[in-house]
Amino acid sequence: MKVSPPKTLPATVTPRNPSQSPLWLQLLGVGLLPILPQVLVSAFNIWYNITHIYPLLTAAQLAAFLESVKWFNLTVYPIGIAAWVYILSSIFLVCRQLRQVTLDADGTVRRFCILPTLQARPRFHGKLIQARRRSINLPWWSILIIGSGNLLGLPIFILTLLLHPDPLNPQVLIDLPISLLIGTLMSVSQVFLLVELLSERVLYPILFENSQPAEQTGIIHLSLLWRGILLLISNGLCPILALLLLSISPYRSQQDALFAMGVAAVSVIFGLSSAWIVSILVREPVEALKTAAIATAAGHFNQQIRLLRADEFGPLINEFNHMLRELQEKQLIEETFGRHVGRQAALEILQRDAGVGGIEQEVTVMFADLRNFTQRCVDISPQTAIHLLNLFLTAMVTIVEDEHQGMVNKFLGDGFMAIFGVGYPANHGLMAIQAGVKMLHALEDINATLAQDQHLPLKMGIGIHTGPAVVGSIGSPQRLEYTAIGDTVNLASRVESLTKTVGVPLLFTDATAQTLPQDYAKRSLPPQNVKGQPEAIAIFSLPELG
Repeated sequence: MKVSPPKTLPATVTPRNPSQSPLWLQLLGVGLLPILPQVLVSAFNIWYNITHIYPLLTAAQLAAFLESVKWFNLTVYPIGIAAWVYILSSIFLVCRQLRQVTLDADGTVRRFCILPTLQARPRFHGKLIQARRRSINLPWWSILIIGSGNLLGLPIFILTLLLHPDPLNPQVLIDLPISLLIGTLMSVSQVFLLVELLSERVLYPILFENSQPAEQTGIIHLSLLWRGILLLISNGLCPILALLLLSISPYRSQQDALFAMGVAAVSVIFGLSSAWIVSILVREPVEALKTAAIATAAGHFNQQIRLLRADEFGPLINEFNHMLRELQEKQLIEETFGRHVGRQAALEILQRDAGVGGIEQEVTVMFADLRNFTQRCVDISPQTAIHLLNLFLTAMVTIVEDEHQGMVNKFLGDGFMAIFGVGYPANHGLMAIQAGVKMLHALEDINATLAQDQHLPLKMGIGIHTGPAVVGSIGSPQRLEYTAIGDTVNLASRVESLTKTVGVPLLFTDATAQTLPQDYAKRSLPPQNVKGQPEAIAIFSLPELG
């Protein structure tokens, strides 16, 4: 595994793009659109009462019943409307303070959030928390108001008929409650889903500009399970009960077939509407999570899912975003860390236990050094010297680490030390020699570039040795260095120095030669004495290097 620089990807989001229509118009839509299902169901209730309930009543009972309906509508419905308007207006006032809307010269809507300033005011902060809770609980408020408005009339209407002196047909006590209950259940499910969708689209982007609805306290959310049960009752059970009620009614009407077709049509409309809304509420987070998961698997961590949800998807999205932030931080640490100690070294340090210590293993150590670069720096400016070093080291590090799985362990002025075999134990001797050959070819390309700028060519020597070394974090608990120590490292450095004596740019020892394939072409050179070794060591080069 290599440490790679952070990969960027446009954030996986469903953008918070509230409509560019005026805020009051958006709130008006939130307030009025949910009334449509109630109006439709009420129309069918009235139709059913006229065709099936009224014929079961005497003229006096019908007059008393209609009188009770009139007074009920004149008292209860205004109270429900006032409660609904009060809740929406309290949310609207906070939204208007949070979002200032102006128009550019071309008519483009620009919104300026003044949330940080307003949140500093304790009084407004309390209103903001209240508005957030009400926006999340708004679907519950809607069905509470509508459900109460429908069901409160049931005992009033029944009591009115029971107290009337004329005898009451018992069928009324069955048909009237069932029709009201069926209509109420069908309407509240549609209203709940519609208000939930509108709240997420209109209110959440304003009220939760810098927070998450799922983190809000004092809220009640409808789980996916109960949302499914609600849909089953509304779109399946209620139409069946309505048709069953129609079939067992003792009063047969020529309009029964037409009424049954109407019930079926309303059921289809509500079913399609519910399926569409639920598909939006469920499909969006699922698709966003799927897209983000695929991007994360590909190594793209610079993203966030910005869906605002108060149901089970809210905590799931929050935790997924938290995971992405941690992965991005880890990737940034590895990438930044890798720039200072080497990519492979960074991974080895992060994967092992922290602290001082190392393990002994067989590695191949390479030392590379520019010839006479220190003397050359006397005749050039420091900026030019740094430019030449960066040009050289950039090409060499790429060859060692990216192309041959090595680890540039430390820079040594005008050279460096590299280790092969840490994390990649197989064929590390061959990889080191191939890297050395590629480095010499790359130096020729660098010299061709320098010649165009009238610079003298660079020369370098490469020494390679294979053997056991202790590899790990060495130093003190306050200051550690990941490196390799041992006689193998010292001998590799001595071999690099021999390149000046022998006059060959790349040398490697017999220990490294033994790791090469038997048919690998190599050229034996006379044994050489080096400091620290009791006997002359066998050294090798490559035929193409002269």
